[in-house]
Amino acid sequence: MNVLIVNGSPRENGNTTAALAEMCKVFEAEGIETTILNIGKMDIRGCIACGACSGTGKCCFNDIVNEAAELLEKADGLVLGSPVYYASANATLIAFLDRLFYSSSFSKTMKVGAAVAAARRGGLTATFDELNKYFAISGMPVASGQYWNGIHGRGPGEAAEDAEGLQQMRTLARNMVFLMKSIQLGKQEYGLPEKEETIYTSFVR
Repeated sequence: MNVLIVNGSPRENGNTTAALAEMCKVFEAEGIETTILNIGKMDIRGCIACGACSGTGKCCFNDIVNEAAELLEKADGLVLGSPVYYASANATLIAFLDRLFYSSSFSKTMKVGAAVAAARRGGLTATFDELNKYFAISGMPVASGQYWNGIHGRGPGEAAEDAEGLQQMRTLARNMVFLMKSIQLGKQEYGLPEKEETIYTSFVR
């Protein structure tokens, strides 16, 4: 089984990375392969609503987003990690996710999602909620832990002092592994849930 991990932090050895690394220890112990994308310093533009992806199944900007889509299609789970900027995820990560989720045409149903936020002090839960919405709109079960998945620290390495935050990461990873394995067994026994043709409505008519 494989988990795609997207680190939105521009600080490669920052506190978001420390949180994700704690999860990776559990994944490794459980025999789960991981692929990590560090996108925080990449030049990723936002969606321009051109609609080209509706015909091609991929974004018109051929960058890391399309590479990530290929990885996500094969993955059993997706972990999103972000530092907190003004009580929200950083802009690079959001631009990446908007394009990734909108342009990719494959079904994400029953891929397990998990969101992690790192902050000096506040804004963790707002960022956590923001990231989880990408999973919820895509039929992806959301892995939970023992608290809202966050870790505290400002300077590099400070997250290592947040014993509760690190424990949250380990618990989240174990729960995610359990969900992925359970879903794999469920697919073998029962298959995926039946899907109806999507109904689109508008509030203006």
